[in-house]
Amino acid sequence: MNHNDLLNNLKDLASHETNRCQINPHARWKVGLAYPNTYFVGMSNLGQHIIYKEINDRDDSVCERYFMPEKKEFEAYVKTKTKLMSIETQRPMSQLDVLAIGVTFEMDYFNLPLMLKHGSIPVFSKDRTEFDPIVLAGGPCVTFNPEPFAEFIDACIIGEGEGITGQVLDVIYQGKEEGLDRQQILFNLAQLPGVYVPSLFTPKFREDGRFDGYDVAPGVPKTIRRYYEPLTKEGETVIATDYTEFGAMYIVEVARGCGRHCRFCMAGYCYRVPRIRDLEQLKAGVDRAAELGKKVGLMGAAISDYPQIDELVNYIRSKGIRYSCASLRADSLTQDVVDGLADSGQKTITIAPETGSDRLRDVINKGITEDDLRKGALLAAKSGVHHLRFYIMIGLPTEEEEDIQAIVDLAVRTCKYMEEVGSKGRLTLSINPFIPKPFTPFQWMAMDKQKSVEKKLQYIKKALQKDRRIEVLIESPKEAYIQGVLARGDRRLSQVLYQCAMDRGSKSFKKELKAAGIDMDQANYREREMGEPQPWDMLDMGLREGYLETEWYKAVAGKFTAPCMDGCKRCGVCDQ
Repeated sequence: MNHNDLLNNLKDLASHETNRCQINPHARWKVGLAYPNTYFVGMSNLGQHIIYKEINDRDDSVCERYFMPEKKEFEAYVKTKTKLMSIETQRPMSQLDVLAIGVTFEMDYFNLPLMLKHGSIPVFSKDRTEFDPIVLAGGPCVTFNPEPFAEFIDACIIGEGEGITGQVLDVIYQGKEEGLDRQQILFNLAQLPGVYVPSLFTPKFREDGRFDGYDVAPGVPKTIRRYYEPLTKEGETVIATDYTEFGAMYIVEVARGCGRHCRFCMAGYCYRVPRIRDLEQLKAGVDRAAELGKKVGLMGAAISDYPQIDELVNYIRSKGIRYSCASLRADSLTQDVVDGLADSGQKTITIAPETGSDRLRDVINKGITEDDLRKGALLAAKSGVHHLRFYIMIGLPTEEEEDIQAIVDLAVRTCKYMEEVGSKGRLTLSINPFIPKPFTPFQWMAMDKQKSVEKKLQYIKKALQKDRRIEVLIESPKEAYIQGVLARGDRRLSQVLYQCAMDRGSKSFKKELKAAGIDMDQANYREREMGEPQPWDMLDMGLREGYLETEWYKAVAGKFTAPCMDGCKRCGVCDQ
């Protein structure tokens, strides 16, 4: 594969897209929107679509997309010394004024140095000159803890990108027009709400290597409040293509945030308050999907919680198109929703009980019961959807042997109930090790040890292996423990990630951690003390001081926290 082949591959991807944006490649300012994974994965990310449209709607800017090439294609980029190029015009990344990177998953951190290096942009922000693009980052991982990759980034958007992206670009453009140097522009960016500039925060460490807070540059706010706005604009697919993880699907965001207060869920704490989109706005998105003949993908933390969900799904069905849902809750599932999924050809209903025991569901504040799960199975059977999938986590706080047995028992009872209601389908258990995340009540806890988790997984598989109705799918525990280090790590990990990227990626992680003097077991298995400095302490999600600690103690006691409601001032976010 030569240079021309690489160019033609990008042109071919663009030729199979339907783009609702009219871009002007000759606009004054050139902005790149990068996703540190393949086109196939990145084009499934709705946030990329939303920000792409926001930037291209400006008269002074053109926004073009960059992705990590597939493995064989990437090898050709390296061999031919071809710089990473955009989908739209094959513009080399190094020719941009601004590069904005969306970071959604921890395992994508390993691709950040590679994309920068092969885009001919200095990997470390300290090495960039006035001729290099200003590198921004946003997305879920940036919002809860950008420190592991902070040395690669000039400025981070904390929270949601809509609205603040335009303000950030205005500051950059004005600074460049006035001839300000790079550091002054970054200082000016740090004055914006929701913008974190890592170079203005110097991390401190104790003699034993533990993180010990920051020295903050003079004139810079010591905390960065998460940025978000009401959902007044559309949130849906901008560039339609069949070549994505979701296939030929048109994504429509129904709601953002979740008010259910599941204590393990970062999104439930970092994206409060829960907000919904207007039904008429969603119908307009459905109409656009129908014009393209696309299946609608309803996106949100809990689709079945949408107040007008039955009206929405019946409208989709009236247009003669199919739909699917990103997530469903057993206690808010309706027959209309399930009937529509059945008509759309869906063979499986997915529900997340998270664990097998009522006690542990109380600990994590899941708020559903086994009766709710049975209701889901009954609704599915009535509609002709015979297969169920349960998302399960192991290694949750206070978990005991009885809780692992409860997973097995729940699976057996569920299959029996499925038979009783006339379903001869399969039950799939999708099981993952639990990873504590920042800004949740479990941020201080130690992960369950890997050997313990592997033993529990083997027990579940062995206990259920003779039941042909039950399928057990397990994610790699090894990868989960890498994610565990990255989720709560500090800035020293930037060097580790760089060395991994230059070697064998995540396969080099343990070796490079050791070389950097970081103990992987300590990072994952040490219980943090409440009040000790954490790498994400400079970020503010709007939660009242002491709120997460209170939720931790309620978790240990198995006490319930009610969902968000109008007029509630419990967590502090709505006081702002």
